[in-house]
Amino acid sequence: MNPEYAVALIGSLDTKGAEYGYVRDLLLEEGRDVVLIDTGVLGAPSQSADVGREQVARAGGSELATIQASGERGSSMRVMAAGARNILAEMDRSGQLGAVLALGGSNAAYVLSHSVEDLPIGLPKVLVSTMAAGNTAPYVGHMDLILINPVVDINGLNRLSRQVLANAAHAVSGMLSADRLDSATDKSVIAISMFGVTTPCGTEIARQVEVQKQEALTFHATGVGGKAMEALIRAGLIDAVADITTTELADELVGGVCSAGPTRLTAAGEVGIPQIVSLGALDMVNFGRPETVPTRFKRRTFYEHNPEVTLMRTDAAECAKLGGVLAEKLNRATGPVEVLIPTQGFSMISVPGAPFHDPDADSALIDSLTGALREEIPVHKLDVDINDVTLAEKAVELLENWMVKNNGSNA
Repeated sequence: MNPEYAVALIGSLDTKGAEYGYVRDLLLEEGRDVVLIDTGVLGAPSQSADVGREQVARAGGSELATIQASGERGSSMRVMAAGARNILAEMDRSGQLGAVLALGGSNAAYVLSHSVEDLPIGLPKVLVSTMAAGNTAPYVGHMDLILINPVVDINGLNRLSRQVLANAAHAVSGMLSADRLDSATDKSVIAISMFGVTTPCGTEIARQVEVQKQEALTFHATGVGGKAMEALIRAGLIDAVADITTTELADELVGGVCSAGPTRLTAAGEVGIPQIVSLGALDMVNFGRPETVPTRFKRRTFYEHNPEVTLMRTDAAECAKLGGVLAEKLNRATGPVEVLIPTQGFSMISVPGAPFHDPDADSALIDSLTGALREEIPVHKLDVDINDVTLAEKAVELLENWMVKNNGSNA
């Protein structure tokens, strides 16, 4: 452990000064270095900050007086979040940052989530906020953010808030007591996308990748998983991709709940690393409970994956569009691309005899994709479903060929 690692406390010292002072003192008592960063804008701070609000605003590209005069809370928070982000990034680059902790409501959650999203995975990021009991997706995103629900609002120190805040401080201190794991390795890192209905394929690819003395990182294609995979690719942490499960594209197109956004399936092509792409779970769109499915889809084919997840079969028109989406993204790739097409089903529920078996819809996707792909992109049609071991073996074979070529070119 580096004894110089500091805990960055980020928050508004005008409204939460007493709470931040309490947590700071607890950390100091445990021998931790603390950097108190004030992101407040309106009232006068009740605690002395190590990094004042003027400095934070300037780091965010503005002046405190300017954003105070504007009276616009939203734009002020954007400036302060950007400033905190730049300050934390500099602390991390200089080897000073050990952990980040924030306390408060929605403003604290917003500032923390936007200021730590580029920090390394494994660096402790802790938020004590009432927002931890609601929809946390906007704050957690693809990060390893730790959320603590304070039970009561963070509005002064009392018998409940003292205990919760003390737990947060001691938890952060405990995390700093552990040695940081060394992520350096000479193994190639392979990213694999997987879903419940493509688990056999993803699991077999991961197993064979490990046999080849490479490291497999598997991402659950629920939207957040796809975003995390794309972010790690752009960060240079991935050497090749087995993007077997591209289902998030269907949710983005049709309006399901597992979209990873419009940039899904773009990072590998932009950075130029090898990618194998298949059609896993493009036979479905994800919704929540049955009553949450939009009424415009009431005549469609559905499958209850579990009481909280309702799957809708993509139809031929949607599949044709998806083929075009895939082709457009892959055609822009600057690195090696190969496509694996399982002609007997894109998931375990679209094989012959299963609820989502629809050869016409599958053919619409396949024809649209192959008709629009660049001629130099190899396409491998396999007369199996996606979970057949043959497809996993082919994916690993192609990956291994690329790894050998890449190592040879660098020799």
